Amino acid sequence: MESSPNAQLDITRAASTFAALGSEQRLAVLRVLVRAGPEGLAIGALGKRSGVTGSTLTHHMKILAAADLVEQVKDGRRIICIGAAYDRMQALSDYLLQECCKDSAAPDTDHSHG
Repeated sequence: MESSPNAQLDITRAASTFAALGSEQRLAVLRVLVRAGPEGLAIGALGKRSGVTGSTLTHHMKILAAADLVEQVKDGRRIICIGAAYDRMQALSDYLLQECCKDSAAPDTDHSHG
């Protein structure tokens, strides 16, 4: 994956990555892969654990892979889905929180009550 843990996202890239997570099924698949850890899961096991199988799972994996949230590698005839693009997920979280509270209101210093 091309991103590093400290990669700064631009708003367009962040929006497209969040859009990839805009499906309950894709989010469920990603969560299963996160729970599986860095070893990932074979596609069949991923389908069983997530409840998403067949061409639907293939479709969702393509979208998640295009967003750099998952990676798929071949191991002989099996496809192993490595879902932990943890650096990418961290970059998304950092993007949301990088300016946390910068515009919060300062304590009211206006003492006129009128």
